[in-house]
Amino acid sequence: MTVKQIYTGCLAQGAYFIESNGEAAVIDPLREVSQYIQLAKESNAKIKYIFETHFHADFISGHLTLAKETGASIIFGPEAKPGYNCVIAKDNQVFKIGSISISVIHTPGHTMESSCYLLKDENKKDYCLFTGDTLFLGDVGRPDLAQQSLNLSKYFLAGILYDSINNRIKPLSDDVLIYPAHGAGSACGKNMMKQTVDTLGNQKIVNYSLNGSLDRDGFIDELTNDLGIPPMYFPSNVKLNQDGYSDFNIVLEKNLKPISVEDFKALSINKDSVVLDVRNQDVFRLGFIPGSIFVGLNGEFAPWVGSILKNIHTKILVVCENGKETETITRLSRVGFDNVLGYLDGGFDSWKKSKEEIDYINSVSAYDLKEIINSDIDLLDVRREAERENGFLQNSLNIPLNIIDSKIEILDKTREYYIHCAGGYRSMIACSILKRMGFDSLFDIKGGFAQIRKSELEIV
Repeated sequence: MTVKQIYTGCLAQGAYFIESNGEAAVIDPLREVSQYIQLAKESNAKIKYIFETHFHADFISGHLTLAKETGASIIFGPEAKPGYNCVIAKDNQVFKIGSISISVIHTPGHTMESSCYLLKDENKKDYCLFTGDTLFLGDVGRPDLAQQSLNLSKYFLAGILYDSINNRIKPLSDDVLIYPAHGAGSACGKNMMKQTVDTLGNQKIVNYSLNGSLDRDGFIDELTNDLGIPPMYFPSNVKLNQDGYSDFNIVLEKNLKPISVEDFKALSINKDSVVLDVRNQDVFRLGFIPGSIFVGLNGEFAPWVGSILKNIHTKILVVCENGKETETITRLSRVGFDNVLGYLDGGFDSWKKSKEEIDYINSVSAYDLKEIINSDIDLLDVRREAERENGFLQNSLNIPLNIIDSKIEILDKTREYYIHCAGGYRSMIACSILKRMGFDSLFDIKGGFAQIRKSELEIV
């Protein structure tokens, strides 16, 4: 028996490949499925089943493409209503894979169709539980991401999630391994642990949903308070996962188009299109196409693209390093952004060589900031509110990056803004957004709050 976790850091997402005696299953695959097919080939196994824990909101699953390419059956839990052929399993239904088995445990709450999958080993012993977004390590799935058409309140869903966890998961043996769909950094929960596998026994100690510290009402209050606004692209991803989507290979072939500087410039003028620059932030600030939005491949790329652009149908013009074109289009497709018009042929260097207009972002070190901190300047902190609990610069204005475009009215285009996040990635995204909206006097604080802490600036 083999159980392999395939973890994608950008999405903080775990997919799973399971093999036994020449038969295999995949749980919650990403949209590009070649890696699972390769694993099956290396294992001399045939993929028999594709298990989906629910209709995902934060990424496009690869179940349809993988089923098409392998002939495997797609399995959903009870109450799933997909727009394509698949198996809607019954609660406790068992699926054989070689000499092991996987049982369906219906655990509504995160969504109504949410289900966990219990793997029994060759000795018919409970070995591990694939919990999807029902149970994370240290947390549970947020109760406000179910299909909007169901009109279910987060309070109702939180209540039945409490029942699911206490009645269906908690009774399992302490030595059962927990394999969740996400880890720290995902927007599908509030406070996930960084580790990606743990025993149920340890989770019964450290996880508030399992350790008995909350009754049902207390759990509902804890789960529904301070949820924050889910990214705007989430409902679109749910719909694509439920109704169907274009084959990834077709999307890649369609979008992988080089565009000349002349044509790129003409297309970028269109108000319906966005120039997305995915280079490193330290390179971007030194020069970029005016009006570009920066979201670097070196960070949590796909979730931030979704949060910033919001509409998955946005026409995207890509600026990337040479050789990064396929990676960019692949990672955009993971969150449903399939409408890529193409990429700038030759990258940003070709734009510079053509003597086209270039914009840039000023920067300042935390140590240089000391010299001007007491003057009449505006400090903008784009971290999450929770991050500021560990310290912030006095008199800094906090506007988390995910809502900055909705708070523009409280900023003044005649003022200078010194902007920081934790390390410099999000602050550069913020700078690019504000530049695009007409703010010219912007200074990125290099290294973010990590460098601010190392300086002698006063932190409160």
